Amino acid sequence: MATARALKLLTLSFPSLLRPPQLSWVRGGSVAFRSPPLVSRSRCVGARFLSSSKGDASVEETTTTTTTKKKMKKKKEKKEKGKGKGKVEGGNGGGGTAMEALLKRRTRSSRELDDETVQQLLGVSSHIPVLLGEVLDVFSSRKLRSFADCTVGAAGHSSAIIQAHPELQCYLGMDVDPMAHQMAKNKIDSLLHDDSSSTSSNLRGYFLLRNFRFIKSVVDEVGDKLMDSGLDGILMDLGVSSMQVNNAERGFSVLNDGPLDMRMDPQASLKAEDILNSWPESEVGRILREYGEESNWFSLQKKIVKSRLRGGLHSTKDLVGLIQNSTPRTKGRQGWIKTATRVFQALRIAVNDELKTLQDSLYSCFECLAPGGRLAVISFHSLEDRIVKQTFLDIVRGKINDEDGELSEEMKSDLTSTITNDNDKEVWIRQIIQGERGRILTKRPITPSEQEEKLNRRSRSAKLRVIEKI
Repeated sequence: MATARALKLLTLSFPSLLRPPQLSWVRGGSVAFRSPPLVSRSRCVGARFLSSSKGDASVEETTTTTTTKKKMKKKKEKKEKGKGKGKVEGGNGGGGTAMEALLKRRTRSSRELDDETVQQLLGVSSHIPVLLGEVLDVFSSRKLRSFADCTVGAAGHSSAIIQAHPELQCYLGMDVDPMAHQMAKNKIDSLLHDDSSSTSSNLRGYFLLRNFRFIKSVVDEVGDKLMDSGLDGILMDLGVSSMQVNNAERGFSVLNDGPLDMRMDPQASLKAEDILNSWPESEVGRILREYGEESNWFSLQKKIVKSRLRGGLHSTKDLVGLIQNSTPRTKGRQGWIKTATRVFQALRIAVNDELKTLQDSLYSCFECLAPGGRLAVISFHSLEDRIVKQTFLDIVRGKINDEDGELSEEMKSDLTSTITNDNDKEVWIRQIIQGERGRILTKRPITPSEQEEKLNRRSRSAKLRVIEKI
């Protein structure tokens, strides 16, 4: 009896014993049977037998096989459920797509600029800046007497705003990049001295080669009485300009070989090369994980540190080659390009301390606004947008930056969300978040229109958020 129980347990533990004898080839071409099961199939617990007309018994299903089939069935159901996961229920009871769910978290712009308007604002050969029409809408209802562009770049947005607001009396252009600063200065100067333009003859222009984190000290340095009373509008266009990406010597490009620089300010000391070749391994991994949101950060971290034994990484080509070798071949070319883009983004953010600079600058810019003034910020990736969104909420709740740069709560207030009327003059405003110190005019960020995304692929990730000071 004990032997029979032991055999039953052995059979349950090793389901392969249930397999029938199989044929196998042996040397010389003869056929031989493999070893038969240790126990008779007729004694297997949990097996049911079907008797044929000849009296043969065959196994229909075992306990182990049943369990396996149940697991496979559950796996199949889970897979089918995952396919339908991208669908959401619409307001009319019908099914929607994952894209519809995404659109609920943002406001896609329907603004389209015709060629005649673009030519009038920017000229024939000018590159159209991201969300130009939307930025013009933000300030269209304001009487701008003073305006600051904290990231003037090639002066695309600034030129259009100066043209659209002939009442403008004071303009401030800032940029940390000397090349962009000089280009913008030349462009705005030519616009101010152009008799055919609609600009005011009394417009005073100031250009400073400075990071936007110093906007409060810059306003004091300029000493213009109009700006001292508060700015009517401020614009921040974050990210890297096409002019910087296309210049291989700056080190921002994934596809063009150049030095591992990535400094927005050429006078700064820290380069991407320094981080890759000398920073602690844990810090390199943290940068890739937090700033690049790269899932393969651990493997890349190990290979970057290991490359130091062979002399380190000194060019964008070296870094791209390491990324290509670290990316599975199954992902193809697009796989390593996406990984490289995230790695380059992470390094650029670390080199320029972009996230901390952005947060501090948002508070400073808001403090520089006059009552009724507006701050518009264009971000290009989730980390930036998250900071802009949260900082705007903190500002309208009453949090401020003290002299030491630490956040302190001046007051606490409840926030209310209001929906604008259909006949509102500013049709671009959908929902407003109201606070004691200001109001957020974009509860959901504004994103480019489908037309703009097709014309400029780099605009696809752009998001515009606006706050107004009370």
